[in-house]
Amino acid sequence: MSTKRSSKVIEAAQQPVVITDLTTKELLSVIPPHCFERSTLRSASYVFMDFAIIISLCKLAYVLDEFLTPECITLPRPYLYSAASFSIWALYSFIAGLFGFGLWGIGHECGHHTFSANKWINDAFGFVIHTGLSVPYFSWRFSHAKHHAATSHMTREEVYVPRTRSQLGLPPLDPAKEDIGGAYISEDVMHELWDAIGDSPIGAMINSFLYMVAGWPAYLFANTGGQAHYPAGTHHFDPSAVIFRPDQRHWVIASNVGILVWLGLIIASISRWGFFEVFRCYLVPYLWVNHWLILITFLQHTDPMLPHYRGPEFTFLRGALSTVDRNLLGDLGSFMGWFGAFATHGVSEVHVLHHVCSRIPHYHAWEAADAIRKRLAQDGIYLQGRPGGWAEMYRVFRECKFVEDEGDIVFYKNARGLAAAKAVFTDKAASDSGIEINGLEQDSE
Repeated sequence: MSTKRSSKVIEAAQQPVVITDLTTKELLSVIPPHCFERSTLRSASYVFMDFAIIISLCKLAYVLDEFLTPECITLPRPYLYSAASFSIWALYSFIAGLFGFGLWGIGHECGHHTFSANKWINDAFGFVIHTGLSVPYFSWRFSHAKHHAATSHMTREEVYVPRTRSQLGLPPLDPAKEDIGGAYISEDVMHELWDAIGDSPIGAMINSFLYMVAGWPAYLFANTGGQAHYPAGTHHFDPSAVIFRPDQRHWVIASNVGILVWLGLIIASISRWGFFEVFRCYLVPYLWVNHWLILITFLQHTDPMLPHYRGPEFTFLRGALSTVDRNLLGDLGSFMGWFGAFATHGVSEVHVLHHVCSRIPHYHAWEAADAIRKRLAQDGIYLQGRPGGWAEMYRVFRECKFVEDEGDIVFYKNARGLAAAKAVFTDKAASDSGIEINGLEQDSE
């Protein structure tokens, strides 16, 4: 975001963001009908493919590791054998983590009942896949449905909720010295905000790293990034938590039992094969899966160009379009961009479409996403963000600090109190699409 400096006031060169007046029905109408078709067999084939690739990679790592002996290969220094072994397993864990997140995404599709037309098949596959990745399947499915129903709503959204000026304890807004929309700010107030927030490059690097490592368990166990008005101690393992309805509690308990079984299997595996083998074959790729989950979903829902809504300005479609598509690892070159999308089934690349209609399986999502992009472009709406990766995570961490306590449409401000975007208003419309609300599965007309 560029700025223009005057003697006492700094102005932001804000980009306009179109607030849609389309209805969900209008946008869904441009999607080819076959994109809504779900095939259990085709969906299951991707599960088997991911498992086959991960197992093959693990076998290959073992073969290459066994080859690293003086009898098989001569290296100039003894320590190079250990270094080569470490590199093999590090590469395995990185790639296995990507395909593991692909499995995570398929489990997520099961939660939306996109895997199959049969509810029980969806939940059976989803429960097994997500439990194997330490996800409380039903508990998260319920909170995730609320996330889809109120994406980017300041008081109803479930995750990646922006913190406000008052929640961060920042100096109150002074309308005489700064614009509530972040278009300008006086130098003295800017410095005051900068001192209060802190925005060192090293701090942003450390905080973004910690978030990618610990963000997922922190959300599940402590509601980190969730609604600040939820009671203290809210978490996904409490059947009586405000997140869930009373009739959902037995499913939360079932999810908890699944996690206990997962822990038991981890302990049994360590007892059978030893900690080191379980660590390098499963636990390190598992940590990569959690890392990709946070990096991908955070960047899908957090950007200076994405609006957040309160009350009268919120509609389902406006929330759905307050997300962004990104090419995972695209900043590392075209091959890595293709590989990141292939391994994770395009979960980062077609996310906007997923929020418009969560009942379209990933193997049809690319075609459906192209269709809605063309329609949105007619209204000047472009939701293709920068490639998703570590550099982008760092940039967004620095640019998205807080939103104002007032305003029906708000954008993130940075540590200087400036916003990169401003809303361009059109007519209002409300709709819904393919999500579960209050126990009822609703499909668009």
